[in-house]
Amino acid sequence: MLSQGFVSAAAIAASVLFILSLGGLSNQEKAKRAVWYGIVGMAVAVFFTAFGPGIGAYWLMIPMMIIGAVIGAYVAKKVDMTEMPQLVAALHSFVGLAAVFVAWSADLERRRVLAARALDAGTEQFSAFAALVATKAPDELMFLQVEVVLGVFIGAVTFTGSVIAFGKLAGKVDGKPKQLPGGHLLNAGAAALSLLLAILYLNGAGFWTLLLIAALAFFIGYHLIMGIGGADMPVVVSMLNSYSGWAAAAIGFTLSNDLLIVTGALVGSSGAILSYIMCKAMNRNFVNVILGGFGGSQGPAAEIEGEQVAIDAGGVASALNDADSVIIVPGYGMAVAQAQNAVSELVRKLRAAGKQVRFGIHPVAGRLPGHMNVLLAEARVPYDIVLEMDEINDDFASTDVVIVIGSNDIVNPAAQDDPNSPIAGMPVLKVWESKQVFVCKRGQGTGYSGIENPLFFKENTRMFYGDARSSIDSLLSQID
Repeated sequence: MLSQGFVSAAAIAASVLFILSLGGLSNQEKAKRAVWYGIVGMAVAVFFTAFGPGIGAYWLMIPMMIIGAVIGAYVAKKVDMTEMPQLVAALHSFVGLAAVFVAWSADLERRRVLAARALDAGTEQFSAFAALVATKAPDELMFLQVEVVLGVFIGAVTFTGSVIAFGKLAGKVDGKPKQLPGGHLLNAGAAALSLLLAILYLNGAGFWTLLLIAALAFFIGYHLIMGIGGADMPVVVSMLNSYSGWAAAAIGFTLSNDLLIVTGALVGSSGAILSYIMCKAMNRNFVNVILGGFGGSQGPAAEIEGEQVAIDAGGVASALNDADSVIIVPGYGMAVAQAQNAVSELVRKLRAAGKQVRFGIHPVAGRLPGHMNVLLAEARVPYDIVLEMDEINDDFASTDVVIVIGSNDIVNPAAQDDPNSPIAGMPVLKVWESKQVFVCKRGQGTGYSGIENPLFFKENTRMFYGDARSSIDSLLSQID
């Protein structure tokens, strides 16, 4: 059993490592080292917490830790990069559900302590947490109740919201925004009723109030995320990441665990900041994101004139051979086809031929923030040619060829031209301003978000149909 001094020192060390990890993730070159900071920090946190003072039942805890570690290692090896967004959403749901269970357990232990006090019984048989509760004054127990309510409510919203986000990302739930009759009034009513139940609970009502609060919060999480369209799912994942952090912080206060408080606050604040940045990138209102109030159309979409014109690999290769400047815009289709290595080889051959090749990355490309950057780094694409939207958007007008790989909304001119579009006002990559645009796409469908794209019908656009990996592979042998 380790002393409290060791545990406190370990908590400070782990917190510093987590901060270094978050800071390093902002830079591609430092990201690998930053991940190791996080791994070591979590290992320190788990070890010193598990063997700290007041912890017991190792006969149960250690097997659970081993089982969890084995499952985690198995999932990490099995999950492809294309499935990473839904994996993140699933992990968020675990955090939320854990917060609910811990909060319920904390209240049951609180009631046990109060019952023992009423009977003037001893505390020798109490759990470590109940013994801690037994030392609290009445006003401190009131704060504990507030923490329990927050843990239940935030955790429950995070759980069902993350489950629906997982379903939408995995294609198991329709990506279109859907709400029950009454819309946001249902969410507001459930939130108001949760507040009323919280007041009753704080004034001595039974455990049933926490059960009802959890049920209402489960509904809110479900209905919020169901009301958000697939095009906005990257922001949703980031937002749920923030929710899971605040749920963890609330439980940290409940358990008097400083490390959990710090870690939860780091996750919650970083997720909120990232959500805000992404909302700015999509021209969305941050409050509307939190309330699930966006993602639907504002009226009838503008009619699209023209037709989609297909082109074969020979035509695309000929244009690339004649071009001096090329910009590649990757999207989730590249991830699905696992085409990043083929794209990297295409870039190598084009650059060897003396052509300027760069990548244009939209802040919400793919279904997870930074998804495209990770894929390109995995394929060893040089960092210096991977540019953000703001860095490259003005260069499209002077670019010979743009290759769009599996992207739809982030290159959709309707965001600027059609006020009734579901993505109206969203900043996009202005690929249509280039001389020629080739779109690698599996078919003529509208894609994940269900939004039609006028880019596909423009005179300077040609559709390069087929699996992205096979399509890029077919170009390699034809590049001079």
